[in-house]
Amino acid sequence: MFSFLSPAQNCSYVFQGPNGTIQSPGFPYGYPNYANCTWTITAEEQNRIQLVFQSFALEEDFDVLSVYDGLPQQGNLRTRLTGFQLPAPIVSTGVVLSLWLVSDYAVSAQGFQANYEVLPSHTCGNPGRLQNGIQQGTTFSIGDKVRYSCNPGFFLEGHALLTCHASSENSASWDFPLPSCRADDACGGTLRGQSGIISSPHYPSEYGNNADCTWTILAEPGDTIALVFMDFQLEDGYDFLEVTGTEGSSLWFTGMNLPAPVISSKNWLRLHFTSDGNHRQKGFSAQYQGNCLLPILNH
Repeated sequence: MFSFLSPAQNCSYVFQGPNGTIQSPGFPYGYPNYANCTWTITAEEQNRIQLVFQSFALEEDFDVLSVYDGLPQQGNLRTRLTGFQLPAPIVSTGVVLSLWLVSDYAVSAQGFQANYEVLPSHTCGNPGRLQNGIQQGTTFSIGDKVRYSCNPGFFLEGHALLTCHASSENSASWDFPLPSCRADDACGGTLRGQSGIISSPHYPSEYGNNADCTWTILAEPGDTIALVFMDFQLEDGYDFLEVTGTEGSSLWFTGMNLPAPVISSKNWLRLHFTSDGNHRQKGFSAQYQGNCLLPILNH
């Protein structure tokens, strides 16, 4: 990934205090090309780590900040961040949270700055504020609720009310993911039926460049959701479908291989599709079904 003509700009940082600030090298004047930097935050037992971004600007699609729920290993990947949109807060499930910044050989941006705070395991942490929306609720412990609404001209995608619930191993989590506010003509949406089909924009024709679509599937409380792909063709390594709502970290799909069926661990699944500025493919089509999983999986 790195050119042999220019050495990588390596850096590595370890944080263990109750709170602190993380910055990309050179912030706010721009990170170097060939950056290869890691940050590892470690808390004491019975705690978790909340990361809140104050500023975020990376060359879209080419410079990437990967966040890991644990040590920086592929199986712990939580999310990949790029571009110029401020990410939502991230709360670890355990006592380690790691970041890995990689930049290419040309064009950088301002970089990022984020504050971290160690929280007791029984708190959920701030789920985040919405672009073009309003957050109501300022406490985030078990039993607390946060309600979201959108500014005029925007529609709420996702669940408006989030409740902090006790989960396994003396921990806590929000019952639904952070919603978003989208313009009426944007792709994506909230799906509440027992079954249906989700397809990339313009499927079976090619999707557009620079797509950014989010679908949230909501089932009845206590139900789970099965997602079975019928077709999958994305530009390998550049266009991605992220699926959250399963056990463990997010699932990331790219390329031409048909993904295996996905089963939610709760009563929701979220799909986030992004494409870069070059090359397009046919896209994907998937069928989802809530509660009764066997018929869809037997196809």
